[in-house]
Amino acid sequence: MSQRQQFPQPHLKGNETAHAKPARRMVVHAHRRPALEANRQRLWLLLGMSVLFCMISLAALMQAGSIGSRQTLVRQRPFAPIPALAAAGTFREYPFPRPDNEVMRPALDHQGRLWFGAMGQNALVVFDPRTQTFQYLTPPHGHHSIMGVLVAPDDTIWFAEQAANYLGHYDPATRHYQLYPLPWLTVPDPGHPKQVQLLPSAPNELALDGHGDIWFTEFNADRLGRLDPRTGQMRQYTLSAQASVQTLYPYGVTIDRQGTVWFTESGTNQLGRLDPSTGTLRVFAAPGSHTLLMEVDSDAQGAIWVTSFTPGLLLRFRPGSGTFTSYLAPADGKESSAFYGLLVTPAGDVWVTNVAENVLARLDVAAQRLLSYHIPKPGSQPLGLVMDSSHALWFTGVNAVGVMHP
Repeated sequence: MSQRQQFPQPHLKGNETAHAKPARRMVVHAHRRPALEANRQRLWLLLGMSVLFCMISLAALMQAGSIGSRQTLVRQRPFAPIPALAAAGTFREYPFPRPDNEVMRPALDHQGRLWFGAMGQNALVVFDPRTQTFQYLTPPHGHHSIMGVLVAPDDTIWFAEQAANYLGHYDPATRHYQLYPLPWLTVPDPGHPKQVQLLPSAPNELALDGHGDIWFTEFNADRLGRLDPRTGQMRQYTLSAQASVQTLYPYGVTIDRQGTVWFTESGTNQLGRLDPSTGTLRVFAAPGSHTLLMEVDSDAQGAIWVTSFTPGLLLRFRPGSGTFTSYLAPADGKESSAFYGLLVTPAGDVWVTNVAENVLARLDVAAQRLLSYHIPKPGSQPLGLVMDSSHALWFTGVNAVGVMHP
């Protein structure tokens, strides 16, 4: 059903080293409880978050009604909007020294350095605010598709190389790479009925649990994965009763304070929950059959927050009651763009990025309103965001990384 990718000898620079470590794997069929099942046209039929990046960038340029499906979503608007107020912040941006970066999610290390993937440059990038310098690192066998990046407690870097189909571990102190290949998928070739083609499992987003294990979504394989870095054991959880490919498109993943794994299915309107101790999985249908879910995070009270491709929609899910609360930004007579990046701070503040409107926004839950911080430079297109130790917000954009002091 799948085969392991064979890595050639890597081409490295200086004293960098790399090893492809065969992970011991166990595939587990998670027990999925019944949920809303509907056949619908999938938004993603091609591999890669490069496609997603293009979709988001195009959304920033589209006018209302230019795409029928998007127009239908706006017309239905089954959620009541909340007020949005303009707020002031101090912004500064640091332009990339190279063009065509196509960056996604950032992560901060304990030295205050910002790490992220630059898909257009086939690089893992680190930006040091103290020296205001960027360093581009070329990962072994990279295919221009670093998506999820996280910093471990020891300041080593984990990243998901989606098209190259591996999890990567980089130690900045030794400049050593460790690679953990994922299975490849054998599927029918739509252009040649009697032939098959190989697809990567496509690791997308990463989360670190309290035991030091790395959890990740497999965008093509419709699975969750867990890697134990101490043993190299990799376990994969299928997310449907019958194994599927390119159907659910699991995207975001986070771990709550109880160690429960939460994830989004960007090909459906469902939020998923996996109990690692039992392998039991349950899905919850978000309001609106076309509410395709994206990023996910949890707060200190155990609530789960989710962004979606529905314009201006942010969701909160309460596991205790099994209910969703919808927060919808006002459209102001025009089509509002979708929220993408999501950050829930230790203090409980909920921040999102609005790509098309060039905004970082904070939800004031108590007052039921959004506070919008407009980035002064037009076309910054903020995507991912993270907060540093001084409570400044760092964000990745189309041509720069930026920082905002609220």
